Amino acid sequence: MTTVVTVQFRPVGRTYDFNAHNFADLERDEYLIVEGKDGPALVQVVQPPHSVRPDREPTKSVLRRATVWDLLERERLKDLESEALDLWQSEARERGLRMRVLECSYNLDGGQLTVSYRASGKRRRQREMRNLQRDMARRLKARIEMREVRDREAAKLLDGVGKCGRQLCCTTWLREFRHIRPEMARTQQLTENRDEITGVCGRLLCCLSYEDEMYRSLTRSLPKVGARVVTPQGAGKVRYIFPLKKTVTVTLENDINAEFGVDELLPPKQDPSCGSCGGCTATRRAEGEREAEQRAQDQQATAA
Repeated sequence: MTTVVTVQFRPVGRTYDFNAHNFADLERDEYLIVEGKDGPALVQVVQPPHSVRPDREPTKSVLRRATVWDLLERERLKDLESEALDLWQSEARERGLRMRVLECSYNLDGGQLTVSYRASGKRRRQREMRNLQRDMARRLKARIEMREVRDREAAKLLDGVGKCGRQLCCTTWLREFRHIRPEMARTQQLTENRDEITGVCGRLLCCLSYEDEMYRSLTRSLPKVGARVVTPQGAGKVRYIFPLKKTVTVTLENDINAEFGVDELLPPKQDPSCGSCGGCTATRRAEGEREAEQRAQDQQATAA
């Protein structure tokens, strides 16, 4: 078994495992220096050291514990990031670029600045953006990495308030985005009005996935809408289903709607058996074989 530690590079960000074979006593929320893609990076422990299978051993390792000087340097870089963000936004407006700079982030040694942005008309403005990148690298004396983000990630960077009136899930606890499908809204009997189930990012609400599996499990135990059922008040057709209550609304033969629990429904009456030991399926198969044999005989007679 291999000892790893799970860390995050930013609050409520995606988590990663690093080899921690020499740091078995690390604690949650402790700060570390690890091998990042752009050099040493400051991270925070999310899950203390634990064992994983050898085939899941990460390729990068923890370098050392973070010192007070590392934390002070990180705070200094935050001030520089705020200044860089203001400068980038100002320059983009002055040059008429259709881009929105969302975040600027320095690596630990301050030698590289990652710029997260959203842009439109990228093909027409590509040259202007390269010129801006070159000019800003000269002014800030750092390498510039441009990183275009998608709608949901942009909302995560900006933060905000959702339709529920609470802070966005993606900025408080949701680390990774899930694939959201319109079928999730239909399963939960929510409105099909796209505006009502769309978040501030312009995409389907992430919370549609939270109870999706529960609704699917409950729905499997209920008859489908339109199915014929037999109730204590007679036969009818299912008009609505209520998974949480485990009830259905049935339109009876006298056009009256009534609600019944799923346990109250009776199995529908079946046609009497023909008496064949093979059942109706076997009977239909035999009839099909006889018809095919008859057609073959007719074709032979015609050919003769």
